[in-house]
Amino acid sequence: MLLPIVIYGHPVLRKVSEDIPADFPDLEKFLKDMFQTMDEADGVGLAAPQVGKSIRVFVVDGSAFAEMDPDCAGFRRAFINAHIVERDGEEVSRNEGCLSVPGIHEDVKRKNRIRMVYEDEKGERKEEVFEGIKAWIIQHEYDHLEGIVFTDHLSSLKKRLLRNKLNNISMGKFRATYKVVLPK
Repeated sequence: MLLPIVIYGHPVLRKVSEDIPADFPDLEKFLKDMFQTMDEADGVGLAAPQVGKSIRVFVVDGSAFAEMDPDCAGFRRAFINAHIVERDGEEVSRNEGCLSVPGIHEDVKRKNRIRMVYEDEKGERKEEVFEGIKAWIIQHEYDHLEGIVFTDHLSSLKKRLLRNKLNNISMGKFRATYKVVLPK
């Protein structure tokens, strides 16, 4: 089932998400719906807050970056109760966009290496290091779990320049090919 995507300005995007219990109801269906929603919207990631749920769950698919980074081929997974425990390496700037902030793309600096703990779709606890584009994708989605939107990483000047565009987005003045939920 396709889920509507919450748009910039909605309060759920600013809440810090909660871990979920092992017996979270219908988790398998929710993950399937998130993957389907991400795919239909041409996203490379989707976090639960973006579909209105303040829980520590996100999905990613880095396959679109396989030509740039062969490690991204087949990188499609769910992260449950994810927590980044270390960020290091070089700080790299990459152009980002977001399904919750349609039409805006800006360069964002992020660390090139992260270590995180999470549970996979089977509920198994993992600790893993991610580098390069994988780390970049994960950090963007992880930010949503922390109530952070990619535009928060921009300079004060860039934020001022984007203020009108962001206000227009929060009022529904944008085009999207997917169902959305506007801020109240």
